[in-house]
Amino acid sequence: MVLVDSSVWIESLRRRGRIEIKLAVEALLDTYEAQWCSPVRLEVLGGARPEERERLGLYFSVIPYRRCDESDWNRAVALAWELRDKGVTVPWLDVVVAALVLHDNNRLFAIDTHFRRISELTGLRLYEPGYGGVFVPD
Repeated sequence: MVLVDSSVWIESLRRRGRIEIKLAVEALLDTYEAQWCSPVRLEVLGGARPEERERLGLYFSVIPYRRCDESDWNRAVALAWELRDKGVTVPWLDVVVAALVLHDNNRLFAIDTHFRRISELTGLRLYEPGYGGVFVPD
């Protein structure tokens, strides 16, 4: 499973979004490997224009959804402390996303550069699509 970050969803939904991102998301969806989570839901749907909200809600309703519980938030706090102690400051929701992926031993598809830094420090596994956006299994 590959948790798709809001940075990727937003880029793929843009009319003039990067084609390689659009193709990679399509490949993940076609192979039923795409997943999303509560923080991503907030960032994507929270920023949606009124005319897009219903359509996006329906679109995302068929994608596997990873809920957050109290233990996930506790792991996110621990990760935030670990990163901060190493001099790395990351947006809070992205810390939660990284903590979920680390705990579930999944991969993360993100285009925000701070996830690379988190990966270097924690072993967070990042997803890199194959040629033409094709899904690349583990």
